[in-house]
Amino acid sequence: MGFFTKDTSVPLQPAPPALGPLSRDRITGALDARDMQYGIDDDGDVGGYWDGHLFYFFLLGGNGEFLQTRGRWNRKVGPDQLGRLLELVNEWNATHLWPKGYVRLEDEVVGVYAEHTVDYEHGVADAQVDLQLACGISTALQLFEHLDEQYPAEAAAAKAAQEQD
Repeated sequence: MGFFTKDTSVPLQPAPPALGPLSRDRITGALDARDMQYGIDDDGDVGGYWDGHLFYFFLLGGNGEFLQTRGRWNRKVGPDQLGRLLELVNEWNATHLWPKGYVRLEDEVVGVYAEHTVDYEHGVADAQVDLQLACGISTALQLFEHLDEQYPAEAAAAKAAQEQD
């Protein structure tokens, strides 16, 4: 039988279930299923704190088909450390698949962010939403822990401030 010859003796497999569109309700449903605490801001974005770091879950793209988990390292590091943080985050990006990390100078501090973005243009299953949220949060926390090891005083100061709140 040739490569392109259809063998009609093999029964066709049933079509997989249709995938639903990505939505804010699907995101909050996944977080609720894990009993995770979150809020919704004035723009309708879902966000919360994990290990003291602020995370948001954005719907991006023309039809909200991209799910992006974005976390910010919650440490106060001065602009004099911009070069060192760029090196650390670039090394991370070169040796880790997720998340993408980047560094920005923000007034008198250096902000470090982690992002994990997935395209669900053709729909998504609830299990996929859950998996990608877990992946985005956990890998971002790994990056932030790596940075905390390089900046132990800043990490200790942030954790002490957190305990006072």
